[in-house]
Amino acid sequence: MKFSFLAICLSLVGFCAFSQYNPEKPDLMQGKFYTEEQAVKVHEDLARQYSDKKSWEKHAALIRQGILEGSELNKLKLKKPSNITIHSKKELNGYSVENVSFQSLDGIYVTGNLYRPLNQTGKMAGILCPHGHGQDPRFKEYTQQRCATLARMGAVVFAYDMIGMGDSKQCDHKIPKAVKVQLANGIAALDFLLGLPNIDKDRIGMTGESGGGTQTFLLTAIDQRIKVSVPVVMVSGFFFGGCVCESGMPVHKRPTHTTTNVEIAALAAPRPMIMISDGGDWTKNTPELEYPFVKRIYSFYGAENQLENVHLPNEKHDYGISKRLAAYDFLAKHLKLDINKVKVNGKVDESVNTVLTAADLKVFDEKHPLPANALMGDEAVMKLLN
Repeated sequence: MKFSFLAICLSLVGFCAFSQYNPEKPDLMQGKFYTEEQAVKVHEDLARQYSDKKSWEKHAALIRQGILEGSELNKLKLKKPSNITIHSKKELNGYSVENVSFQSLDGIYVTGNLYRPLNQTGKMAGILCPHGHGQDPRFKEYTQQRCATLARMGAVVFAYDMIGMGDSKQCDHKIPKAVKVQLANGIAALDFLLGLPNIDKDRIGMTGESGGGTQTFLLTAIDQRIKVSVPVVMVSGFFFGGCVCESGMPVHKRPTHTTTNVEIAALAAPRPMIMISDGGDWTKNTPELEYPFVKRIYSFYGAENQLENVHLPNEKHDYGISKRLAAYDFLAKHLKLDINKVKVNGKVDESVNTVLTAADLKVFDEKHPLPANALMGDEAVMKLLN
C-alpha cells in the first residue's frame, strides 16, 4: 500500500490532533470524520493492535461490546416480535408479496414487505433487506427488483422501513437515538424472519445500500445469526455515515477504544461478505484500503476466500443493476440459491418482476390500521428509548 507525503507526516501527529470532531458532541464520529490521507494512517495504527486470530478476537470483543453499549442496546429488554400482521398477498411471476407489521418494542412497529418464492418446498434461505435514505425507498423500483429477484431465486426476503419512512411514521427519522431503535428493529426483523415456516437458520443473509449498508454491517457485527452479508456502497475508512441513524450515538468512540466502520464490518469474519463499492462516493478507495484491511483479518481465520470486493469505478452511490448482479451472484453462491431460475440466455432478467405501487405495498390502511398501542411523536418514542 502506497502512502502520500501527507500520510507520512501525519504519522508524527497524535490521533486526537487530526480527528475532525464536533466539539458539541465529542463522543461522536460522524460524516467525513477523517480526510482520506488520515484514514490510511488511522488504519495502519489499528492494524498494529492485532496480528493473529487471538489478538483480533480480543479487540473484536471490545468493538462489539462498544456497539451494544454505545447504542444502549444492552439496556433494552428485547422481546420476540408480537402483534404480527401479514396481509394483502399478491401472487406474481414465481413469487408473492405480502404486507407486514409487528411490534419490536412496546408501542414500536416494524413495517415492511415479505417476498416469498412460489411453488417451493423444503427449507429456504432468508434475507433481510434494509434500505438507504430517500423518499420511502421500500416502495422504489430498485428495492422491489432486488427483493423479487432474490425470492425467485428461492429466498424468503423481508424488506423493512427505516424509522420515519414508508409506513414507519411514528416518529421523525432523525431522532437522537435512531441508531438504538433501528438496531432493535433489525434484531426484531431477524427474529421475525427466523420464525417463519421452513426457514433454514444456517442460510440467513442481509444486504442494504448506503444507510441500509450501515444497518447491514452493524447487525452482522453483533448478531452471529447473520451468516452472509452484502453491505453496498457504505464501508469506508474516512466516512462514518451522514445521518444520526448511523453515527448519532457513540458506537465508535468508547472509553476502551476508538474504532471505524471498516473494523466493524470486519466483525463479520469469517462469515462470507462482499463489499460492493464505486468510484463516485466514499467507497472509492475500497480496493486499496478497506478491502485489503478486512482481508487481512479474514486471513487470521484462513478464510480469505470468504471475502470479496466488486468495485465499479465509473459508478455512483446507488443499488443499481450492476451492484444487484454482484449481490445476486454472491448470495446465490453462499446461500445455495438457484440463480438459473432468474436467467434468460445466461443473463439475469428482472423484466418479469412486477413493480407494484406504493398503495399496493402499504402496510397500514383502513382495513389494517396502525395498532392502538402505537406510540406517536418524537417525545413519546424518545421517552421509551430513554
